[in-house]
Amino acid sequence: MIYFDHNATTALDDRVLEEMLPFLGQLYGNPSGLYRLARISRSAIETARERIALLINANPEHIIFTSGGTEANNLALKSGLLKRHLITSKIEHPSILESCPNHVSNTTRVGVDYNGLISEQEIVDSSDFDFASFMLVNNETGVIQEVKKIAQIVKERGVLVHTDAVQALGKIKIDMQDLGVDLMSISSHKIYGPKGCGALISNQSGLMNALMTGGGQEKDLRAGTENVAAIVGFGKAAELARLELEERQAHSLKLRNYLEQQLQGIHAIKIFSGQAQRISNTVQIGIQGCVGEMLLMQLDQQNIAVSSGSACASNEEASSYVLAAMAIEPQLAQSAIRVSLGKNNTLEEIDIFVQKLKQIIATNR
Repeated sequence: MIYFDHNATTALDDRVLEEMLPFLGQLYGNPSGLYRLARISRSAIETARERIALLINANPEHIIFTSGGTEANNLALKSGLLKRHLITSKIEHPSILESCPNHVSNTTRVGVDYNGLISEQEIVDSSDFDFASFMLVNNETGVIQEVKKIAQIVKERGVLVHTDAVQALGKIKIDMQDLGVDLMSISSHKIYGPKGCGALISNQSGLMNALMTGGGQEKDLRAGTENVAAIVGFGKAAELARLELEERQAHSLKLRNYLEQQLQGIHAIKIFSGQAQRISNTVQIGIQGCVGEMLLMQLDQQNIAVSSGSACASNEEASSYVLAAMAIEPQLAQSAIRVSLGKNNTLEEIDIFVQKLKQIIATNR
């Protein structure tokens, strides 16, 4: 299969699996124990914490392991931080947007421009908020948001800032200290690590209350025996992402530029956010006269995996809320598909994809 959906998930790197395997077998000690087998697990967790901290320039002691980015986002928003008013954007991940209504009395959702950049002016014009959450990279368009500038704007009001950096991790250089944020969510399976593992990084103690209680793990903020093998895998994946970041960026940018050149030869294709700064692996396109979900299924029949820019709800097609926020015309938005490239993709795979896409478009029209 030609796999072009790396923003959804990535394959487990063989080197990551190799490091995980002992903790799926003979090294099964509970890290809360005091005996040698337990201490080995505890040491492995702390090594993973250090590796992840190096990738994002954070303090290892500030990393709280979770089951993934969704739990990390929920922990950030629902753990007692919100006093009166949250400010966020209309294009955040559902784990942010769906956490808001039941847990904050007031929420301001600022808009974006036609290229998908969050409106800084709307943030400046907003008032009476005491917590901010803005994503670093949008998962659909790949647009890199100006989180550092946003943090500077809201910090002048003494506001705490959280960023969902799940789609940015391993694709751009992340420096938590330079961004000026207080909390950051990240996830393992976006960087060739295992699913079911993520982290929330908090640069201040006492900011949060636990969502799950019952044990003292993760500084009393995330009760339950740690998933040692997954945490070890996350740590190894983070180490590889740090060491190979420039190589991966250069490879995916070469592929993306080539793909966009080939797409220009196809009539009525629109590259969304084409003028904005994006992560190097992501291309979201709309094709006049087509339906994204249908394109996805037809490409799947050709053994090519991409994602659609729309979601099905109650068996009815619904346009992407991200593209709607960007004021993309609804019919074009419903035609959207996203190609997200990975470290093992090739130029030959892009040639096959473009050829098959041309054939499918011609048939549909």
